[in-house]
Amino acid sequence: MTGSSPLLSAEQSRPAVPAFALLRGAVAAGLGVGSIAVLVLALWISSPASDSSPGDALHAAAGLWLLAHGAELIRADTLSGAPAPVGLVPLLLAVVPVWLVHRAARGALVPEEGRPAPSAAGAFAMVVTGYLLVGAVVAYYGRGGPLSANPLSLLFPAALVVVGAAAAGVWTAAGRPVGPPPSWAPVGLHEALARGRFREHAGTVCRTAAAGVAVLLGGGALLVAVALMWHAHPAQESFVRLAGDWAGRVSVFLLALALVPNAAVWGAAYGLGPGFALGTASTVTPLAFSGRPALPGFPLLAAMPAEGPGTVLNWSATAVPVAAGATVAWFTVRRAAPPGVAREDAWSLRETALAAALAAVGCGAGTAVLAAAAGGPLGTRALAEFGPVWWLTGVAALAWTALLGVPGALLLRAWRLREPGVPTDGETAGEAAGNPRPEPVPASMAVSASAPVSAPASAPASAPVSAPASAAARGRAAAREEPVRESHGGDRRWWQWSGRPDGGDEAGAVPGSESDAVSEGAPAARPASAAAASKPVAPPAARPSVPDRDEDYEPYDFLPADPWHERTARPEGAGPSGNS
Repeated sequence: MTGSSPLLSAEQSRPAVPAFALLRGAVAAGLGVGSIAVLVLALWISSPASDSSPGDALHAAAGLWLLAHGAELIRADTLSGAPAPVGLVPLLLAVVPVWLVHRAARGALVPEEGRPAPSAAGAFAMVVTGYLLVGAVVAYYGRGGPLSANPLSLLFPAALVVVGAAAAGVWTAAGRPVGPPPSWAPVGLHEALARGRFREHAGTVCRTAAAGVAVLLGGGALLVAVALMWHAHPAQESFVRLAGDWAGRVSVFLLALALVPNAAVWGAAYGLGPGFALGTASTVTPLAFSGRPALPGFPLLAAMPAEGPGTVLNWSATAVPVAAGATVAWFTVRRAAPPGVAREDAWSLRETALAAALAAVGCGAGTAVLAAAAGGPLGTRALAEFGPVWWLTGVAALAWTALLGVPGALLLRAWRLREPGVPTDGETAGEAAGNPRPEPVPASMAVSASAPVSAPASAPASAPVSAPASAAARGRAAAREEPVRESHGGDRRWWQWSGRPDGGDEAGAVPGSESDAVSEGAPAARPASAAAASKPVAPPAARPSVPDRDEDYEPYDFLPADPWHERTARPEGAGPSGNS
């Protein structure tokens, strides 16, 4: 119903826009009241022995709706006859009105066909006014019921909750902008908001603080669940004792379900150390359960630890704030130094530490607000205080997340920006990675890797050259080795390589040549002439235009053995013989 506009006249004009926003706020309040009233009436009808009238049920529904906004109720029907305050707000019940106000304010700024969108300030004012008008009518109606609202609590925090939810809706509709600050703000703040780096840091701090609060609440809920399973029998007895019929048990179950977020906040306060109060004379902490608790019969309260000093099992609850501190560190470094980022692109030490510290402050502030909302009085005297002390819980959350989050963020940043192993002067990058370097070849025995040094077989063996080459060089030399000519007949056949003047074996390899040495599996010492030995080998860059070839290299070709081919112009002949 809040997502679609109500039916107005066809002539929608600018004066009708504020009225439409006002109507949106009123509809949101009516939906909240109606949903709670339907639930209360359904439970009242299903009760087999109800001693109240439908009017009393509607008055109770009005009181519950005001309680969901944070208002303090006055319960007139007590055993002593004295009115007793009820200020413990079920947080799950409070989600409904907050979400409705937020949605109404956000939808009022969405332009629709035929109607211009109002200004942000006008939409905010009209939505809040329409909602508060309905709230005033409901408070006046529930004044004479069994649960009437304290007038002072209607202004704070009930009206403040409505204003905050509407402001959040307007901000969301505007795209969640950051700035500009007001004109009276310092110039430094204007300059900081104008920089994109500031916006990035602010977003990181907000997300990190929200993640820390979420981990605290999740850890508190886990503690409560474990305690309920540990004390399953007392919790079941308390549940059965409160209601004998199924309608009453459904009511108790729904009330316990609405208080589950409160129990999660209480569990987080217990893990942080300050704990929570069970009346004015009792406090529950991991170190001890002291005093005389004023425990009303309720299933969630049956999960309390045993009275007396805490044990190792109770102390293990401190794992919750440790997890929150680790979360703050992780979420900070996830933006400060993402995996694989260069050192110059990462945040500095100061920026990382400041972001983690500000996130810890935000986590402490959020935890304090939730602790203040999760507690409250349930009566007078011994029942005047129930729940965690908000400022102690906030300070403990700040201390845990700051002491663990800031050093953890710096250590994680240093780990992600660690330098890889740099090779020393005597090793290469391949050796640093674990690949051994091939043994160096002496300069006096080095040969060109691009082509083997050819020497005639008749040259004296006074200057042998031992050429142990690498496998790649030997492969290239074998592929480029010059062909040899058969020593019988004086003529070459077409399947033979073009050879040297000296003879070779049937395989085409010159005895003592490099190819022969490779085929034998060992390097061979080749004789070389004095001129060839004294002649320097040109480096690869100084080679001719055709790389990887000897100076004496000549292209060869495969000639067919057809009779019509004649001998070539070369003296030794390159074609087949005449009788082939």
